[in-house]
Amino acid sequence: MLEPVLAAGGVLYRPGAGGMPEVCLVHRPRYDDWSLPKGTRAGDEPALATAVREVTEETGVVGIPEFGLPDVAYRLPGGRPKTVRFWLMRAADDGPIQDTDEVDQLVWLPLPEAVERISYPDERPLLDLVACLPPITSVVALVRHAHAGERKDWDGPDSLRPLSPHGVTQSARIAARLATFRPKRLIAATPARCAQTLRPLSAATGLPVVADSAFSEPDDAADLPGRLAAARAQLAEARTLGRVVVCSQGKVIPPLLASLDQNPDVSVHHTRKGAGWLLTWSGEKLLGLSRW
Repeated sequence: MLEPVLAAGGVLYRPGAGGMPEVCLVHRPRYDDWSLPKGTRAGDEPALATAVREVTEETGVVGIPEFGLPDVAYRLPGGRPKTVRFWLMRAADDGPIQDTDEVDQLVWLPLPEAVERISYPDERPLLDLVACLPPITSVVALVRHAHAGERKDWDGPDSLRPLSPHGVTQSARIAARLATFRPKRLIAATPARCAQTLRPLSAATGLPVVADSAFSEPDDAADLPGRLAAARAQLAEARTLGRVVVCSQGKVIPPLLASLDQNPDVSVHHTRKGAGWLLTWSGEKLLGLSRW
């Protein structure tokens, strides 16, 4: 069985004339096509990191991830399967194309024109989906704290249990993924391992880590509904800031997301340590939850 190729990319957009967004398409001389910027993941590079890197290399523009889009899957000419994960990205800093061997031109087009110009039918539904989205007003990157060893192996108070060496490595990877998210605030649950998870991101962005017990696991499971209500209230406040990173814990994140998503199946939102979600809003309406 052929090993699948894993890739990632973005629908990069910016405000256009009359308020209609323009999206970026790139021209690849090797194929003489017009497509969305994308590329193959390098080793165990996280998909979101690949998407941001490839968009920057192929367009010269740093894209701020805002919304997870459907995957595009197809087979290469030799029959090898390929899957591309896509994110909607808001254009930030502008610069020259870096990967000039791969891309020789780019264009910014209103969505209807981009749909006509793009060479691949399987990428058009992504543009159709973006065209139907209301304006995105805020995005929260929610992350579960990195690995902190086993509770039974720690003699002190559990709230002081630190990250393990593996967790320290995970926290650096989280910073690499979320620095390009350009958060306005960093919030962590009160256990030390949550603040430590965001420490590299704090160093990269210059933002302090603000402790908030609303995102901490309660000592008594009976107090969880009240804690979730407090977390939802804090998320509502965070939405006024535009882009926020929140580090929480494993017993809080699944039921919190289930309550936001109105999905009774909490297991759908299970989150590994060091992994997380993008929560995307238009005003008070949650547009979607996407793993990163």
